[in-house]
Amino acid sequence: MDSGQQNTAAALFDAIGAEYEQAFAGSAAHHASLALLLEHLAPHSRVLDVGSGTGRPTAQTLTAAGHEVLGVDVSPVMVDIASRQVPRAEFRCADIRELPLEDGSLDAACVYFSLLQMSRADQSAVLVRLGRALRTGGHLAVATVPLDLEDVSGEFMGRPARVTSFGPAQLTALVTGAGFTVLSESSTVFTPAHPAAAPEPHLFLLARRG
Repeated sequence: MDSGQQNTAAALFDAIGAEYEQAFAGSAAHHASLALLLEHLAPHSRVLDVGSGTGRPTAQTLTAAGHEVLGVDVSPVMVDIASRQVPRAEFRCADIRELPLEDGSLDAACVYFSLLQMSRADQSAVLVRLGRALRTGGHLAVATVPLDLEDVSGEFMGRPARVTSFGPAQLTALVTGAGFTVLSESSTVFTPAHPAAAPEPHLFLLARRG
């Protein structure tokens, strides 16, 4: 994302703060995706949580299972909340596109709904970066709203937002093109627990590098 996109995403999630967790943390499909990922992780795995938000449920679930978690988010408010709620994880306010990542240094990466404020080129580039950062056999859990949208203006939890996404086949092609084999795919419709929310499709993929 360019600096304008980053600033917009940071401002949006700074404003939403803890409301995001209240609206989305009850997603059964998100919890099921984490449970499936945990089945594939060796003890004390190193996991990167991209767009870590409030730290719940992702970082909290992973640290409770004994894994080492680094959460990255562009929102200072979210990083502050997550640091207080999940003290066993490390959280940094950073742009995942610029965060130094050593090749083969991670066992897994989680990218739950954190691509939606990026351009299509940046979404693809992030997946390629994560492919390099994961060891061979490492796992990627990714989720998005699988709609064919590019820089569309709308509302998210009652606030103006711009969204870019891919349809299911396009996202799967991006993931495989970044060097992954898709192991599992799950689709659902989820209604966030927020008065301004409407039902939205969710797609969860679990993939393995190499």
